[in-house]
Amino acid sequence: MNQSDAERISELFESLGMERIDDLSNADVFVCLMCSVRQMAVDRVFGLTQRIKRVKKANPRFISILTGCVVESDKPRFEKIFDYILDIKKLNSWPNPLRSLRGSNSRKNGNCSRILSIGERCLKFSVLISISEGCDNFCSYCVVPYTRGPLVSRPTRDILTEARTAIKNGTKEIWLLGQNVNNYHWKDINFAKLLRLVNDIPGDFWIRFTSPHPKDFTNEAVKAMAQCQKVTPYLNLPIQSGDDKILAAMKRPYTVARYKLLVKKLRQAFKKYRRGLEAELAISTDVIVGFPEETKKQFQNTAKTFRIIKYDMAYIAQYSRRSGTAAADLNDNVSSKEKKRREEVINNAVKKTALAHNKKYLNKTVDVLVDALKNGYALGKTRHYKTVKFPISGDIKPGDVAKVKITKVMAFGLLGKIQE
Repeated sequence: MNQSDAERISELFESLGMERIDDLSNADVFVCLMCSVRQMAVDRVFGLTQRIKRVKKANPRFISILTGCVVESDKPRFEKIFDYILDIKKLNSWPNPLRSLRGSNSRKNGNCSRILSIGERCLKFSVLISISEGCDNFCSYCVVPYTRGPLVSRPTRDILTEARTAIKNGTKEIWLLGQNVNNYHWKDINFAKLLRLVNDIPGDFWIRFTSPHPKDFTNEAVKAMAQCQKVTPYLNLPIQSGDDKILAAMKRPYTVARYKLLVKKLRQAFKKYRRGLEAELAISTDVIVGFPEETKKQFQNTAKTFRIIKYDMAYIAQYSRRSGTAAADLNDNVSSKEKKRREEVINNAVKKTALAHNKKYLNKTVDVLVDALKNGYALGKTRHYKTVKFPISGDIKPGDVAKVKITKVMAFGLLGKIQE
């Protein structure tokens, strides 16, 4: 979502006659797109204070803007650092207070300011399309509902128009985005129907989406995902914990048994409606280790769940207290050393299952969407969201889909050679 927001912010400022640069010290405008999910992310923003002051001293016309997920209780401190704190949900109204930047901050040909924006720009061959904004779940460790507000779905027509335009312009991959993406609902169109509508758009492209909530993954959505051939056989399905009591403390309204049943349904659906490697659904997850009062026994339940489900990848977070959340009032009694140990246990478990999954690709030829060229090699992702590295051949470039034969597999990557 932050990457999508960064792209929209850049487009806004470019429409005001500005260009993006990557050097804060030479910027006229600095946009900090922050995340408040973890305290460490908030601390990094506070850590910018001295740098901003130095740039402001050297360039009195310099303007700093804070946006993204900003908790109300943090704003008084941020107001001492930034010139503006602007609501990302009201991005379309931003030009009004900032129109003076067009001329007064000009440093190039008298009419073009330079802008630095934190966050990666969306690649043109891979387009991020927000289908909803906000969240109604109020997980006990998360501030998103407080910063982004309740879930609001975008009109289906606008989403399809955006997708068609991107595909017409050569997009090879579309990501449907939402804080709770599979809770999308506009009139009589739910998430499953939206997937089918996007899938029916003419063109050769891939469809991915993130981030779904297990509680909102209906049987209809499972079937649609498996039947829509443009939807890639990859899913990030956050579990957060493999213990029911911890899930309840996190205010995640599902049990481990229900989550496992969902995974089983998904894998069975892909085996029913897909063929070959496409029938193998790759699943990654998000998990928090060291949640307040998580016992060793409860963590062992999580480790056991990981061994049973056999994930392809896991995004592991050590719990850090975030003020403004319900979990902030709990006893954060798991030591940093123990959190690190638990992270390593989960990481080692995932390495084993990921390597086992990846062995299926050895000597197979797969499609790879190239996203970077570096040191004589091309890097990209397969439809299963596996990272592939292979020697550059011919005039291959980012945005191309290459046929690559896999010659070596690791836990979290594949090596191969292009098939001419």
